[in-house]
Amino acid sequence: MLKKRDIQDSQPLYDQMVHPDVFPFVRHKAASIEEYLFLTKQTIEAEERGELISRTILDEWGSPIGTISLFDIQDNAGFLGTWLGKPFHGKGYNQAAKDAFFNELFFELDIERIFLRIRKKNVRSTKAAEKLPYVVNANETRKPLLDEINQGEDIYNLYEISKDLYTFYTMRTASEMEEQHLKEA
Repeated sequence: MLKKRDIQDSQPLYDQMVHPDVFPFVRHKAASIEEYLFLTKQTIEAEERGELISRTILDEWGSPIGTISLFDIQDNAGFLGTWLGKPFHGKGYNQAAKDAFFNELFFELDIERIFLRIRKKNVRSTKAAEKLPYVVNANETRKPLLDEINQGEDIYNLYEISKDLYTFYTMRTASEMEEQHLKEA
């Protein structure tokens, strides 16, 4: 489902990224495959320096279909960025990738909080974030950070996922699954 970024995945990822329904929402845009190769190399090097964490999202056949990353890491916190190729929207890949990535971040890499900055005009992502029981709107609780990310022309809502809330969610989900399994037995 997820693997570390690899230069060899650049062409299929670039082909997915340039779709007009995907491209506007990608953080690191590339106008050519050569530029995308360069950006991928920079991403790999930045991860080695501890500045970000980035993974390639794979489909069930191991083909690259998108990326998920934690950017601007400071004080065990960072900003989530994720995108999927258009043919993979609405098929459960996004949530599966987030579950795997959040488990790695919180339980293996000691990240304490994940921030989501979602453009107010991005209704699809806003609805998806607000459906998740471990996501909290942080527009009021993190007002200085909200003001900082809204310095440019795009206006964002700010959401937060804490390790504690995500851990509680995973424990509750596991308990519910175990309960359901016992009922079926």
